[in-house]
Amino acid sequence: MTQVKNKKKMEKFDVISNAVIILFAVLNLFPLYWLFTSSLKNSSDVVKMPPDWWPKTFTLSNYVDIFRDQPALRWAFNSLYVSGISTILVIVFGSMAAYAFSKIDFKFKNIIYIIFISSLMIPKEIMIVPLFRIIQDFGMVNSYSGMIWPNVAAAFGVFLLKGFFDSTPNALREAARIDGAGEWKTFTRIMLPIVKPGLGALFILNFVQVWNDYLWQLVVGQDKSMKTLMVGTATLMQDLNPNFAYKMAGATVAAIPMLIIFLLFQRYFTSGMTAGAVKE
Repeated sequence: MTQVKNKKKMEKFDVISNAVIILFAVLNLFPLYWLFTSSLKNSSDVVKMPPDWWPKTFTLSNYVDIFRDQPALRWAFNSLYVSGISTILVIVFGSMAAYAFSKIDFKFKNIIYIIFISSLMIPKEIMIVPLFRIIQDFGMVNSYSGMIWPNVAAAFGVFLLKGFFDSTPNALREAARIDGAGEWKTFTRIMLPIVKPGLGALFILNFVQVWNDYLWQLVVGQDKSMKTLMVGTATLMQDLNPNFAYKMAGATVAAIPMLIIFLLFQRYFTSGMTAGAVKE
Protein backbone atom coordinates (compact mmCIF):
# COMPACT_ATOMS: atom_id res chain seq x y z
CA MET A 1 0.00 0.00 0.00
CA THR A 2 2.81 2.35 0.91
CA GLN A 3 4.63 1.53 -2.32
CA VAL A 4 1.51 2.36 -4.34
CA LYS A 5 1.19 5.74 -2.58
CA ASN A 6 4.88 6.49 -3.15
CA LYS A 7 4.53 5.54 -6.80
CA LYS A 8 1.55 7.87 -7.22
CA LYS A 9 3.47 10.67 -5.51
CA MET A 10 6.43 10.13 -7.83
CA GLU A 11 4.15 10.14 -10.89
CA LYS A 12 2.51 13.36 -9.70
CA PHE A 13 5.94 14.89 -9.08
CA ASP A 14 7.10 13.85 -12.56
CA VAL A 15 4.06 15.48 -14.16
CA ILE A 16 4.62 18.73 -12.26
CA SER A 17 8.37 18.78 -12.91
CA ASN A 18 7.87 18.08 -16.62
CA ALA A 19 5.29 20.86 -16.82
CA VAL A 20 7.73 23.29 -15.18
CA ILE A 21 10.52 22.22 -17.55
CA ILE A 22 8.27 22.69 -20.59
CA LEU A 23 7.24 26.12 -19.31
CA PHE A 24 10.87 27.26 -18.91
CA ALA A 25 11.74 25.78 -22.32
CA VAL A 26 8.94 27.78 -23.94
CA LEU A 27 10.03 30.96 -22.17
CA ASN A 28 13.61 30.48 -23.34
CA LEU A 29 12.69 29.57 -26.91
CA PHE A 30 10.16 32.37 -27.36
CA PRO A 31 12.81 35.10 -28.07
CA LEU A 32 14.25 32.91 -30.84
CA TYR A 33 10.78 32.33 -32.22
CA TRP A 34 9.98 36.05 -32.15
CA LEU A 35 13.34 36.91 -33.71
CA PHE A 36 12.87 34.49 -36.62
CA THR A 37 9.21 35.28 -37.32
CA SER A 38 9.88 39.04 -37.14
CA SER A 39 12.61 38.67 -39.76
CA LEU A 40 9.95 37.32 -42.14
CA LYS A 41 7.65 40.34 -41.68
CA ASN A 42 7.56 43.84 -43.04
CA SER A 43 9.05 46.51 -40.80
CA SER A 44 5.65 48.00 -39.97
CA ASP A 45 4.34 44.60 -38.87
CA VAL A 46 7.17 44.14 -36.37
CA VAL A 47 6.11 47.14 -34.28
CA LYS A 48 2.41 46.60 -34.82
CA MET A 49 0.24 46.71 -31.69
CA PRO A 50 -1.29 44.34 -30.87
CA PRO A 51 1.43 42.19 -32.40
CA ASP A 52 0.92 39.41 -34.90
CA TRP A 53 2.18 36.27 -33.22
CA TRP A 54 2.42 34.63 -36.63
CA PRO A 55 3.29 36.56 -39.82
CA LYS A 56 0.25 37.19 -41.97
CA THR A 57 2.46 37.66 -45.04
CA PHE A 58 5.88 36.05 -45.36
CA THR A 59 8.73 37.84 -47.09
CA LEU A 60 12.37 36.92 -47.63
CA SER A 61 13.29 40.40 -48.85
CA ASN A 62 15.03 41.22 -45.56
CA TYR A 63 17.50 38.36 -46.02
CA VAL A 64 17.95 39.21 -49.70
CA ASP A 65 18.72 42.83 -48.82
CA ILE A 66 21.29 41.81 -46.18
CA PHE A 67 23.30 39.68 -48.59
CA ARG A 68 22.83 42.16 -51.44
CA ASP A 69 23.42 45.50 -49.70
CA GLN A 70 25.85 44.33 -46.99
CA PRO A 71 28.89 42.02 -47.14
CA ALA A 72 27.10 39.52 -44.90
CA LEU A 73 28.81 36.51 -46.48
CA ARG A 74 32.19 38.08 -45.80
CA TRP A 75 31.16 38.82 -42.21
CA ALA A 76 29.98 35.24 -41.77
CA PHE A 77 33.25 33.90 -43.18
CA ASN A 78 35.24 36.17 -40.86
CA SER A 79 33.30 34.95 -37.83
CA LEU A 80 33.60 31.28 -38.77
CA TYR A 81 37.29 31.61 -39.57
CA VAL A 82 38.23 33.55 -36.44
CA SER A 83 36.08 31.41 -34.13
CA GLY A 84 37.10 28.11 -35.73
CA ILE A 85 40.86 28.75 -35.87
CA SER A 86 40.88 30.29 -32.38
CA THR A 87 39.04 27.30 -30.93
CA ILE A 88 41.27 24.74 -32.66
CA LEU A 89 44.40 26.50 -31.40
CA VAL A 90 42.95 26.79 -27.88
CA ILE A 91 42.25 23.04 -27.87
CA VAL A 92 45.72 22.17 -29.20
CA PHE A 93 47.77 24.40 -26.91
CA GLY A 94 45.35 24.18 -23.98
CA SER A 95 45.34 20.39 -23.96
CA MET A 96 49.14 20.22 -24.06
CA ALA A 97 49.51 22.75 -21.25
CA ALA A 98 46.79 21.07 -19.17
CA TYR A 99 48.43 17.68 -19.60
CA ALA A 100 51.79 19.11 -18.54
CA PHE A 101 50.33 20.77 -15.43
CA SER A 102 48.40 17.62 -14.53
CA LYS A 103 50.79 14.75 -15.24
CA ILE A 104 54.33 16.06 -15.61
CA ASP A 105 56.45 17.17 -12.67
CA PHE A 106 58.67 20.17 -13.26
CA LYS A 107 60.12 22.95 -11.17
CA PHE A 108 57.74 25.63 -9.88
CA LYS A 109 54.80 23.87 -11.54
CA ASN A 110 52.22 24.88 -8.94
CA ILE A 111 53.42 28.48 -8.79
CA ILE A 112 53.35 28.84 -12.57
CA TYR A 113 49.88 27.29 -12.71
CA ILE A 114 48.53 29.65 -10.03
CA ILE A 115 49.96 32.69 -11.84
CA PHE A 116 48.59 31.41 -15.14
CA ILE A 117 45.09 30.77 -13.80
CA SER A 118 45.07 34.09 -11.94
CA SER A 119 44.69 35.79 -15.31
CA LEU A 120 41.08 34.53 -15.33
CA MET A 121 40.30 37.06 -12.61
CA ILE A 122 41.36 40.00 -14.80
CA PRO A 123 38.50 41.36 -16.93
CA LYS A 124 39.34 41.47 -20.61
CA GLU A 125 38.16 45.07 -20.85
CA ILE A 126 41.05 46.16 -18.60
CA MET A 127 43.56 44.72 -21.07
CA ILE A 128 41.98 46.18 -24.21
CA VAL A 129 44.21 49.28 -24.45
CA PRO A 130 47.62 47.65 -23.77
CA LEU A 131 46.64 44.62 -25.84
CA PHE A 132 45.66 46.85 -28.75
CA ARG A 133 49.00 48.69 -28.49
CA ILE A 134 50.82 45.36 -28.72
CA ILE A 135 48.74 44.25 -31.71
CA GLN A 136 49.32 47.65 -33.32
CA ASP A 137 53.10 47.40 -32.83
CA PHE A 138 53.09 43.98 -34.49
CA GLY A 139 51.06 45.36 -37.41
CA MET A 140 48.11 43.04 -36.78
CA VAL A 141 45.30 45.62 -36.87
CA ASN A 142 42.68 44.72 -39.50
CA SER A 143 44.03 41.18 -39.69
CA TYR A 144 42.86 37.73 -38.70
CA SER A 145 45.98 37.26 -36.59
CA GLY A 146 45.07 40.23 -34.43
CA MET A 147 41.64 38.74 -33.77
CA ILE A 148 42.81 35.17 -33.18
CA TRP A 149 45.98 35.17 -31.06
CA PRO A 150 44.67 37.13 -28.04
CA ASN A 151 41.89 34.53 -27.74
CA VAL A 152 44.38 31.68 -27.91
CA ALA A 153 46.29 33.11 -24.94
CA ALA A 154 43.26 32.70 -22.63
CA ALA A 155 43.74 30.39 -19.63
CA PHE A 156 40.21 28.99 -19.46
CA GLY A 157 40.95 26.03 -21.73
CA VAL A 158 43.90 24.97 -19.58
CA PHE A 159 41.81 25.31 -16.42
CA LEU A 160 38.95 23.23 -17.84
CA LEU A 161 41.04 20.44 -19.37
CA LYS A 162 43.34 20.08 -16.37
CA GLY A 163 40.37 18.85 -14.35
CA PHE A 164 39.73 16.13 -16.93
CA PHE A 165 43.38 15.06 -17.03
CA ASP A 166 43.45 14.99 -13.21
CA SER A 167 40.56 12.51 -13.25
CA THR A 168 42.44 10.05 -15.49
CA PRO A 169 44.35 7.36 -13.58
CA ASN A 170 48.12 7.66 -13.55
CA ALA A 171 48.33 3.90 -14.01
CA LEU A 172 47.47 4.35 -17.70
CA ARG A 173 50.41 6.66 -18.20
CA GLU A 174 52.75 4.35 -16.29
CA ALA A 175 51.57 1.34 -18.33
CA ALA A 176 52.21 3.25 -21.55
CA ARG A 177 55.72 4.12 -20.39
CA ILE A 178 56.39 0.47 -19.57
CA ASP A 179 55.24 -0.51 -23.07
CA GLY A 180 57.78 1.93 -24.50
CA ALA A 181 55.48 4.79 -25.45
CA GLY A 182 57.00 8.25 -25.26
CA GLU A 183 55.36 11.27 -23.67
CA TRP A 184 53.90 12.54 -26.95
CA LYS A 185 52.47 9.14 -27.90
CA THR A 186 51.01 8.71 -24.43
CA PHE A 187 49.41 12.12 -24.67
CA THR A 188 47.95 11.76 -28.18
CA ARG A 189 47.04 8.05 -28.25
CA ILE A 190 45.90 7.41 -24.67
CA MET A 191 45.10 10.59 -22.75
CA LEU A 192 43.38 12.70 -25.42
CA PRO A 193 40.75 10.06 -26.33
CA ILE A 194 39.85 9.73 -22.65
CA VAL A 195 39.23 13.47 -22.22
CA LYS A 196 37.23 13.75 -25.47
CA PRO A 197 34.10 14.99 -23.61
CA GLY A 198 36.17 17.83 -22.16
CA LEU A 199 37.47 18.72 -25.60
CA GLY A 200 33.91 18.84 -26.93
CA ALA A 201 32.75 21.04 -24.07
CA LEU A 202 35.73 23.35 -24.56
CA PHE A 203 35.03 23.55 -28.29
CA ILE A 204 31.47 24.76 -27.76
CA LEU A 205 32.27 27.15 -24.91
CA ASN A 206 35.26 28.73 -26.64
CA PHE A 207 33.60 28.87 -30.07
CA VAL A 208 30.56 30.63 -28.63
CA GLN A 209 32.74 33.00 -26.61
CA VAL A 210 34.83 34.05 -29.63
CA TRP A 211 31.77 34.21 -31.88
CA ASN A 212 30.02 36.58 -29.47
CA ASP A 213 33.13 38.61 -28.71
CA TYR A 214 32.09 42.09 -29.76
CA LEU A 215 34.47 44.59 -28.17
CA TRP A 216 37.82 43.15 -29.27
CA GLN A 217 36.64 42.39 -32.80
CA LEU A 218 35.23 45.91 -33.05
CA VAL A 219 38.59 47.40 -32.04
CA VAL A 220 40.80 45.25 -34.28
CA GLY A 221 38.59 44.76 -37.35
CA GLN A 222 38.14 48.40 -38.31
CA ASP A 223 37.59 47.97 -42.05
CA LYS A 224 34.12 46.96 -43.17
CA SER A 225 35.48 43.89 -44.95
CA MET A 226 37.15 42.69 -41.73
CA LYS A 227 34.10 42.96 -39.51
CA THR A 228 32.70 39.81 -38.01
CA LEU A 229 29.03 38.91 -38.15
CA MET A 230 28.36 40.19 -34.64
CA VAL A 231 30.02 43.54 -35.29
CA GLY A 232 28.43 43.85 -38.72
CA THR A 233 25.00 43.04 -37.31
CA ALA A 234 25.52 45.64 -34.61
CA THR A 235 26.17 48.26 -37.30
CA LEU A 236 22.77 47.38 -38.75
CA MET A 237 21.23 47.90 -35.31
CA GLN A 238 22.85 51.34 -35.08
CA ASP A 239 21.53 52.38 -38.48
CA LEU A 240 19.21 55.39 -38.39
CA ASN A 241 16.84 53.66 -40.79
CA PRO A 242 14.16 52.13 -38.52
CA ASN A 243 13.73 48.92 -40.57
CA PHE A 244 13.31 46.58 -37.63
CA ALA A 245 12.56 43.51 -39.75
CA TYR A 246 15.84 44.07 -41.62
CA LYS A 247 17.70 44.18 -38.31
CA MET A 248 15.88 41.09 -37.06
CA ALA A 249 17.04 39.24 -40.16
CA GLY A 250 20.63 40.26 -39.45
CA ALA A 251 20.36 39.03 -35.87
CA THR A 252 18.88 35.74 -37.10
CA VAL A 253 21.76 35.22 -39.52
CA ALA A 254 24.18 35.76 -36.62
CA ALA A 255 22.32 33.32 -34.34
CA ILE A 256 21.82 30.38 -36.72
CA PRO A 257 25.48 29.18 -36.81
CA MET A 258 25.53 29.06 -33.00
CA LEU A 259 22.47 26.83 -32.95
CA ILE A 260 24.02 24.51 -35.54
CA ILE A 261 27.31 24.26 -33.62
CA PHE A 262 25.50 23.47 -30.39
CA LEU A 263 23.32 20.80 -32.00
CA LEU A 264 26.37 19.13 -33.55
CA PHE A 265 28.39 19.08 -30.32
CA GLN A 266 25.68 18.93 -27.65
CA ARG A 267 26.47 15.27 -26.88
CA TYR A 268 30.07 16.12 -26.01
CA PHE A 269 29.00 19.28 -24.22
CA THR A 270 26.51 17.43 -21.98
CA SER A 271 28.89 14.59 -21.17
CA GLY A 272 31.72 17.06 -20.59
CA MET A 273 29.71 19.18 -18.17
CA THR A 274 28.48 16.14 -16.20
CA ALA A 275 31.79 14.26 -16.14
CA GLY A 276 32.72 13.39 -12.60
CA ALA A 277 29.27 14.18 -11.24
CA VAL A 278 28.64 10.50 -10.49
CA LYS A 279 31.36 8.29 -9.06
CA GLU A 280 31.28 4.52 -9.08
